Amino acid sequence: MKNLLDPIDRRILRELQADATLPLAELAERAGLSQTPCWKRVKRLTEEGYVRGRVALLDRDRLDLGLVVFVSIRTSRHDQAWLDAFAKGAAGLPEVIEFYRLSGDTDYLLKVVVKDIAAYDAFYKRLIATAPLADVSSAFAMEEIKATTALPI
Repeated sequence: MKNLLDPIDRRILRELQADATLPLAELAERAGLSQTPCWKRVKRLTEEGYVRGRVALLDRDRLDLGLVVFVSIRTSRHDQAWLDAFAKGAAGLPEVIEFYRLSGDTDYLLKVVVKDIAAYDAFYKRLIATAPLADVSSAFAMEEIKATTALPI
């Protein structure tokens, strides 16, 4: 059974999503709590799995990783052995930052970040070596209109 979140829990989670580096005193103030009850809630929310971790969000362009590619993959194989090999191989490629199994015409969708087309070509060659694939189609992002890690809570 999932634990229900009250409005204060949700406020704490929203604030942490916006800035996980907030000092406890400021987080508590924004949540309308004193520091100890706020700390206890953050601890509980983390222990219950609502907070999976805290990370720094890096700037792709500053790191010379300006090309985002959405890779659609179709396969003619759907057995567990194939899936295990493909999932292990594709998930192990550091350029893959998101990886989904889908319903519909596309079996898998990868979000890939690389420096440029040459880097994508090198990635592509490593990707197709992971397992037999029926079709690989790449769509290059022209403009990022919205990107967020914040969930709508």
